[in-house]
Amino acid sequence: MRVVFANGCFDILHVGHVRYLAGARAEGDVVVVGVNADAGVRGLKGPGRPILNENARAALVAALRDVDYVVIFPEPNVEALLEDLRPDVHAKGTDYTEATVPERGVADRLGIRVAIVGDPKHHSTRELLQSVRQAPHD
Repeated sequence: MRVVFANGCFDILHVGHVRYLAGARAEGDVVVVGVNADAGVRGLKGPGRPILNENARAALVAALRDVDYVVIFPEPNVEALLEDLRPDVHAKGTDYTEATVPERGVADRLGIRVAIVGDPKHHSTRELLQSVRQAPHD
């Protein structure tokens, strides 16, 4: 069985997330997803985030058919998870290139193939939240 690891904040699940995880599934047989803990999301996304707490975000991701396992991680990156899990593939979204994946060094050292998956980054939780906030309210 080929194990694929993917990760993200997944704050307000949207079609880009679904396509990213479907792309991860296409790379292997078992998909493990790391979900950033609340403190990590605050550090990455800023004040007012996350919208959903880590347990809710993990439950939503776990409910997707392309996901087999979910783990919440408190670290600022997934290097420790890659060390512990030793997946065959580390799937990253199209906002990265193979050269810009933050965990590239660890993946190379461990023999983990990096795959850029999903559709072009035209979906954003930040933009979705902005459009909801600007929508007329009756």
